[in-house]
Amino acid sequence: MSPRPETSLAQRKRQLVADELTEAALQLLASKGFEAVTVDEIVTSAGVSKRTFFRYFASKEDVVVQFLADMGTGIHAELTSRPLDERPSVALQHAVWVSMAVCGDESDRALPVVQLILRTPALLARLLERQAQWREDLAAELARRLGLDAGTDLYPRMAAGMALTAFDTVLRHWSASEGAEDPAALMDRAFEVIAPALDAVPPPRS
Repeated sequence: MSPRPETSLAQRKRQLVADELTEAALQLLASKGFEAVTVDEIVTSAGVSKRTFFRYFASKEDVVVQFLADMGTGIHAELTSRPLDERPSVALQHAVWVSMAVCGDESDRALPVVQLILRTPALLARLLERQAQWREDLAAELARRLGLDAGTDLYPRMAAGMALTAFDTVLRHWSASEGAEDPAALMDRAFEVIAPALDAVPPPRS
Protein backbone atom coordinates (compact mmCIF):
# COMPACT_ATOMS: atom_id res chain seq x y z
CA MET A 1 0.00 0.00 0.00
CA SER A 2 1.26 3.46 -0.83
CA PRO A 3 2.36 5.56 2.18
CA ARG A 4 1.11 8.78 0.58
CA PRO A 5 -2.35 8.82 2.27
CA GLU A 6 -0.66 8.28 5.66
CA THR A 7 1.75 11.14 4.96
CA SER A 8 -1.13 13.35 3.92
CA LEU A 9 -3.04 12.46 7.09
CA ALA A 10 0.03 13.18 9.23
CA GLN A 11 0.45 16.55 7.54
CA ARG A 12 -3.20 17.40 8.11
CA LYS A 13 -2.92 16.47 11.78
CA ARG A 14 0.22 18.54 12.14
CA GLN A 15 -1.45 21.53 10.51
CA LEU A 16 -4.50 21.11 12.75
CA VAL A 17 -2.34 21.18 15.87
CA ALA A 18 -0.43 24.22 14.58
CA ASP A 19 -3.70 26.02 13.83
CA GLU A 20 -5.12 25.25 17.28
CA LEU A 21 -1.94 26.43 18.97
CA THR A 22 -1.88 29.61 16.89
CA GLU A 23 -5.52 30.40 17.59
CA ALA A 24 -5.17 29.79 21.32
CA ALA A 25 -1.97 31.80 21.55
CA LEU A 26 -3.17 34.79 19.54
CA GLN A 27 -6.44 35.12 21.42
CA LEU A 28 -4.72 34.76 24.79
CA LEU A 29 -2.00 37.25 23.89
CA ALA A 30 -4.59 39.69 22.57
CA SER A 31 -6.78 39.49 25.66
CA LYS A 32 -4.03 39.65 28.31
CA GLY A 33 -1.17 41.44 26.57
CA PHE A 34 2.01 40.06 25.08
CA GLU A 35 4.22 40.39 28.17
CA ALA A 36 1.62 38.96 30.56
CA VAL A 37 1.17 35.62 28.83
CA THR A 38 3.45 32.64 29.37
CA VAL A 39 3.98 29.58 27.21
CA ASP A 40 2.49 27.51 30.05
CA GLU A 41 -0.76 29.45 29.74
CA ILE A 42 -0.81 29.00 25.98
CA VAL A 43 -0.37 25.22 26.12
CA THR A 44 -3.00 24.94 28.86
CA SER A 45 -5.44 26.92 26.75
CA ALA A 46 -4.66 24.83 23.67
CA GLY A 47 -4.78 21.55 25.57
CA VAL A 48 -1.32 20.40 24.52
CA SER A 49 2.00 19.83 26.23
CA LYS A 50 4.82 22.35 26.37
CA ARG A 51 6.92 19.86 24.41
CA THR A 52 4.32 19.95 21.64
CA PHE A 53 4.37 23.75 21.62
CA PHE A 54 8.14 23.86 21.16
CA ARG A 55 7.88 21.32 18.37
CA TYR A 56 6.07 24.02 16.38
CA PHE A 57 7.32 27.33 17.75
CA ALA A 58 10.55 28.51 19.37
CA SER A 59 8.78 31.17 21.45
CA LYS A 60 5.44 32.92 21.87
CA GLU A 61 6.73 35.66 19.56
CA ASP A 62 7.23 33.07 16.85
CA VAL A 63 3.48 32.35 16.89
CA VAL A 64 2.83 35.93 15.79
CA VAL A 65 5.72 35.87 13.33
CA GLN A 66 4.25 32.78 11.66
CA PHE A 67 0.88 34.52 11.52
CA LEU A 68 2.54 37.42 9.71
CA ALA A 69 4.40 35.07 7.38
CA ASP A 70 1.11 33.44 6.42
CA MET A 71 -0.36 36.86 5.65
CA GLY A 72 2.50 37.61 3.28
CA THR A 73 2.20 34.22 1.61
CA GLY A 74 -1.49 34.87 0.99
CA ILE A 75 -0.84 38.29 -0.56
CA HIS A 76 1.80 36.94 -2.91
CA ALA A 77 -0.26 33.91 -3.88
CA GLU A 78 -3.26 36.08 -4.73
CA LEU A 79 -1.21 38.41 -6.92
CA THR A 80 0.25 35.42 -8.74
CA SER A 81 -3.26 34.11 -9.45
CA ARG A 82 -4.64 37.36 -10.90
CA PRO A 83 -5.21 37.61 -14.70
CA LEU A 84 -2.17 38.93 -16.52
CA ASP A 85 -4.23 41.52 -18.41
CA GLU A 86 -5.65 43.00 -15.21
CA ARG A 87 -4.64 46.55 -14.34
CA PRO A 88 -1.90 46.58 -11.67
CA SER A 89 -4.04 48.65 -9.31
CA VAL A 90 -6.83 46.06 -9.45
CA ALA A 91 -4.51 43.07 -9.11
CA LEU A 92 -2.66 44.62 -6.16
CA GLN A 93 -5.87 45.65 -4.41
CA HIS A 94 -7.18 42.11 -4.66
CA ALA A 95 -3.85 40.80 -3.40
CA VAL A 96 -3.61 42.92 -0.26
CA TRP A 97 -7.33 42.50 0.41
CA VAL A 98 -6.75 38.77 1.02
CA SER A 99 -5.13 39.58 4.36
CA MET A 100 -7.61 42.34 5.24
CA ALA A 101 -10.79 40.40 4.45
CA VAL A 102 -10.69 38.61 7.79
CA CYS A 103 -10.98 42.01 9.48
CA GLY A 104 -14.38 42.45 7.91
CA ASP A 105 -15.51 38.83 8.14
CA GLU A 106 -14.25 38.08 11.66
CA SER A 107 -13.88 41.48 13.26
CA ASP A 108 -14.37 40.32 16.86
CA ARG A 109 -11.57 37.78 16.49
CA ALA A 110 -9.22 39.77 14.28
CA LEU A 111 -9.34 43.20 15.93
CA PRO A 112 -7.65 42.21 19.23
CA VAL A 113 -4.87 40.43 17.32
CA VAL A 114 -4.24 43.41 15.03
CA GLN A 115 -4.22 45.78 18.00
CA LEU A 116 -1.84 43.47 19.85
CA ILE A 117 0.64 43.64 16.97
CA LEU A 118 0.33 47.39 16.46
CA ARG A 119 0.61 48.20 20.19
CA THR A 120 3.50 45.86 21.04
CA PRO A 121 6.83 47.37 19.90
CA ALA A 122 8.55 44.00 19.43
CA LEU A 123 5.68 42.64 17.35
CA LEU A 124 5.29 45.85 15.34
CA ALA A 125 8.98 45.63 14.49
CA ARG A 126 8.44 42.08 13.23
CA LEU A 127 5.47 43.25 11.13
CA LEU A 128 7.60 45.93 9.49
CA GLU A 129 10.37 43.40 8.97
CA ARG A 130 7.94 41.03 7.29
CA GLN A 131 6.49 43.78 5.14
CA ALA A 132 9.95 44.48 3.76
CA GLN A 133 10.09 40.87 2.56
CA TRP A 134 6.52 41.08 1.21
CA ARG A 135 7.59 44.10 -0.84
CA GLU A 136 10.45 42.20 -2.44
CA ASP A 137 8.19 39.24 -3.24
CA LEU A 138 5.48 41.47 -4.72
CA ALA A 139 8.04 43.47 -6.71
CA ALA A 140 9.43 40.28 -8.23
CA GLU A 141 5.94 39.12 -9.20
CA LEU A 142 5.02 42.51 -10.66
CA ALA A 143 8.21 42.53 -12.70
CA ARG A 144 7.42 39.06 -14.03
CA ARG A 145 3.86 40.02 -14.95
CA LEU A 146 4.86 43.24 -16.68
CA GLY A 147 8.08 42.17 -18.35
CA LEU A 148 10.18 44.50 -16.21
CA ASP A 149 13.46 43.97 -14.36
CA ALA A 150 12.96 44.04 -10.58
CA GLY A 151 16.65 44.77 -10.14
CA THR A 152 16.91 47.83 -12.38
CA ASP A 153 13.42 49.19 -13.01
CA LEU A 154 11.96 51.51 -10.39
CA TYR A 155 8.32 50.60 -10.91
CA PRO A 156 8.09 47.12 -9.30
CA ARG A 157 9.40 48.07 -5.86
CA MET A 158 7.63 51.43 -5.87
CA ALA A 159 4.31 49.84 -6.83
CA ALA A 160 4.69 47.08 -4.25
CA GLY A 161 5.61 49.67 -1.64
CA MET A 162 2.54 51.79 -2.42
CA ALA A 163 0.23 48.78 -2.17
CA LEU A 164 1.68 47.76 1.18
CA THR A 165 1.51 51.34 2.45
CA ALA A 166 -2.20 51.27 1.61
CA PHE A 167 -2.51 47.95 3.46
CA ASP A 168 -0.69 49.32 6.51
CA THR A 169 -2.69 52.57 6.54
CA VAL A 170 -6.01 50.75 6.32
CA LEU A 171 -4.97 48.29 9.02
CA ARG A 172 -4.03 51.11 11.40
CA HIS A 173 -7.13 53.18 10.62
CA TRP A 174 -9.41 50.19 11.15
CA SER A 175 -7.65 49.33 14.41
CA ALA A 176 -7.87 52.91 15.70
CA SER A 177 -11.60 52.97 14.97
CA GLU A 178 -12.05 49.91 17.21
CA GLY A 179 -13.42 48.06 14.20
CA ALA A 180 -16.16 50.62 13.50
CA GLU A 181 -14.82 51.50 10.05
CA ASP A 182 -15.53 49.14 7.15
CA PRO A 183 -12.14 47.78 6.03
CA ALA A 184 -13.40 47.15 2.50
CA ALA A 185 -14.50 50.77 2.14
CA LEU A 186 -11.19 51.95 3.60
CA MET A 187 -9.27 49.82 1.11
CA ASP A 188 -11.32 51.21 -1.78
CA ARG A 189 -10.55 54.75 -0.66
CA ALA A 190 -6.85 54.01 -0.26
CA PHE A 191 -6.53 52.52 -3.73
CA GLU A 192 -8.48 55.37 -5.30
CA VAL A 193 -5.59 57.57 -4.19
CA ILE A 194 -2.78 55.41 -5.53
CA ALA A 195 -4.43 53.73 -8.54
CA PRO A 196 -3.31 56.35 -11.11
CA ALA A 197 0.32 55.89 -10.12
CA LEU A 198 0.03 52.09 -10.02
CA ASP A 199 -1.43 52.00 -13.52
CA ALA A 200 1.21 54.32 -15.02
CA VAL A 201 3.39 51.36 -15.94
CA PRO A 202 6.57 52.23 -17.85
CA PRO A 203 7.33 50.18 -20.96
CA PRO A 204 9.90 47.38 -20.58
CA ARG A 205 13.43 48.43 -21.41
CA SER A 206 14.67 47.19 -24.73
